[in-house]
Amino acid sequence: MKTNTLMKYVSVLTVVSAFGMFAYVVHASKATSYLSEDPKVCINCHTMNTPYATWQHSSHRGKASCVDCHLPRESLVDKILAKSRDGFNHSYAMTFRTYEGRNIRASEDARQRIQANCISCHREIVSEITAMDELYRTGGSGGVERVCWTCHRDVPHGRVRGLTATPDNIGIKEI
Repeated sequence: MKTNTLMKYVSVLTVVSAFGMFAYVVHASKATSYLSEDPKVCINCHTMNTPYATWQHSSHRGKASCVDCHLPRESLVDKILAKSRDGFNHSYAMTFRTYEGRNIRASEDARQRIQANCISCHREIVSEITAMDELYRTGGSGGVERVCWTCHRDVPHGRVRGLTATPDNIGIKEI
């Protein structure tokens, strides 16, 4: 009888402790903030401070946030899946140092989303350029497909060369 009672208490204590640890991790990691579209969410992780600071000083600041460029627009499910995948990839790259040099890079999937979103926002300008379809797509580059940042490499993050490329005097301002 006493053994059963002791096992019940241990079981309850284990469940309560596990829930408490889970709640602490959710709170400490600001996990619920990732449901937001606020650009500050992107700097919960220190590796995004440089891209955030450069975006903050760009012409896109008042017009487009991180999610406008980096996440799909088709559906909420696609957006959440992409955000989860990218977050996992960034965490993995930073934890196991699998990124090239000192700069974290967009995956091929993310690059396609960014390109599609550039075209979507700048449809009127792009339609004039794409009228010269073959020249636009390859740009005389021997058949290699071009993306918007082939020419516009300073938009919106500047030429970020590493995770610590932003001088301290730029800093992160409140929006």
